Amino acid sequence: MAEKRVIGAQSRKIGGGQAAAAPAPPEPEAAPRRGRGRLLIVLAAVLAVLAAGAFVFLRPTEPAVPAEPEVGDTVTIEPRNINLADGHYLRLGFAIELVAEVEEVATAHATDIAIALFTGRTIAEVNDPERREELKSELSERLVEAYDGEVLTVYFTDFVTQ
Repeated sequence: MAEKRVIGAQSRKIGGGQAAAAPAPPEPEAAPRRGRGRLLIVLAAVLAVLAAGAFVFLRPTEPAVPAEPEVGDTVTIEPRNINLADGHYLRLGFAIELVAEVEEVATAHATDIAIALFTGRTIAEVNDPERREELKSELSERLVEAYDGEVLTVYFTDFVTQ
C-alpha cells in the first residue's frame, strides 16, 4: 500500500483543500490611562484662571499723571553785570515764574546761581542763539531744583554783552 506523504503543517493538505488556520488574534495593547490626560487638562485650566486673575488684580495701575502746576506770580531779578572770559561782561536780568501757591521767594540765591552759571563763558558762547537757549534751560533747571519746585521757568529780561 502506498503511503501518504504530507508536506507542511499537519492541518493542511497538499493541494489547498483546507484554508490556513487563522492567525491568533493580537494581544490587546494596554489602554492609555485617561486619568493623567484629564489631570493635565484640569491643571492647565486652573493655571489659565490663576493667570487671568493675576493679570486683573496685580497689573500695574496707570501712573497718576501729575497735574500741571498753576502759574503764579513772576518775580523780576534786577540786572547784574557778570564777568565773561577775555575781559568781556554780560548784563543779565531775568524773571522767575513761580507756582500759584508761592507768593514770594528770596532772590539772592537765584542771582548767585545765574552768576555761577554764566561767569567765565566766552562772548561767542553766550551770543550764540542755540547755546543761549541751552544756558537758559540749564538756569531754569537749577532754579527749579534749588527752590524745590516752587519755580516753573525763567525768562531773560536783559541780555547785553560787551
